[in-house]
Amino acid sequence: MTDKTSEHTGDSREWCPPRRLGGLPPYPLADVPDIKARLLAEGRTVIDLGVGDPGLPVPSIAIETLHEAIGNPVLSKYGFQRGLPEYRQAIAGWLARRFGAEVDADLEVLPVIGSKEAIALTALAVLDPGDSVLIPDPGYAPYFGGAYFAGADVIRFGLRAEDGYLIPPDVIRRARGRLRLVYMNYPNNPTSAVAETGYLKDVVSACRERGAVLLFDNAYSEITFDGFRAPGLLDIEGGREVGLEFHSMSKTYNMTGWRLGWATGNRRLIGALRRVKTFFDTGAFMALQAAAAAVLQDPDAYIQRSLEQLERRRHAAVAALRDAGLDVQAPRGTLYLWFPVPSEEKAEDFCRRLLIDSGVVLLPGSAMGPGGEGFVRASLAIHEDRWEEAGRRIQEAL
Repeated sequence: MTDKTSEHTGDSREWCPPRRLGGLPPYPLADVPDIKARLLAEGRTVIDLGVGDPGLPVPSIAIETLHEAIGNPVLSKYGFQRGLPEYRQAIAGWLARRFGAEVDADLEVLPVIGSKEAIALTALAVLDPGDSVLIPDPGYAPYFGGAYFAGADVIRFGLRAEDGYLIPPDVIRRARGRLRLVYMNYPNNPTSAVAETGYLKDVVSACRERGAVLLFDNAYSEITFDGFRAPGLLDIEGGREVGLEFHSMSKTYNMTGWRLGWATGNRRLIGALRRVKTFFDTGAFMALQAAAAAVLQDPDAYIQRSLEQLERRRHAAVAALRDAGLDVQAPRGTLYLWFPVPSEEKAEDFCRRLLIDSGVVLLPGSAMGPGGEGFVRASLAIHEDRWEEAGRRIQEAL
């Protein structure tokens, strides 16, 4: 039997990372934690606008329910893939109220340990090696990661401002190879672009023509501004037949560390993803699912309060960054502002210099794919009162 380790190193006694890891892109600004630690040790403060965490209070009903549920020994057992029935039913109820669509809580809803892992694992549930996958560039890292580990032919589409940062449906129709999966995310991270219902209808039609599954990442569906209400696949005739839609408790409900979400859509796809997940996990902690179920029963007042706070942050952020000389547009959705690098530097070099000089953390667009080069993402992660200082520091560094 061949010792595969020796194929890498020539020495069977020494472990070496497998070749597949070499195909993953490097993580930009991996030295940020060290730089932040050094600045703090020097007595300087750091303003972190790089993280996609709302930083708002968790719904009180979630904490109260968790306190009660955590003492229930039944909820400390394995949840497995179907999870807590009350959680699935709460999800189905929320989907019916929000999108006007009835879903089968047993066959068309799948609890997941945060949408991130399930979004990546969907590629294993849908694809054969060599199948083509279309992903947005820039885009969320699990889109590429899932497709890459599934052995797919990854097609990156560079999102462009002139297209409204949308993937034109004709790109789906003309994509090379045996296209079997399309990743899409609106409201969009990182560009903050939004998609109208008419656009999604065209996308669903294009996916149906190609026989491709549409994975619609709708994690920011409830974080929108200026009266815009984000649509979903369940709003679209035929949407449920061609795809899966993912939601998360992280952004809307500020429960990022709780790692809870769900998939809904085509029941055959739900079944396939459930089967894959049985080999990777045994479900989320059911006490957490009970807390999430309580939140989903009546979330509207909480969401409205959160949006009011985020709106104040958005207003303060746009004003502060524009005063600093940056070309910033007010987002219609998500937690992010997306703007061009104000110099000839690479995005990563600019963000590193800004951190060292000003103590402000921004995310280089290139961290989310080569299509993000030349742009920077800032998050609405800090209180509105801190944006004036953030803008002043950036202006001085520029």
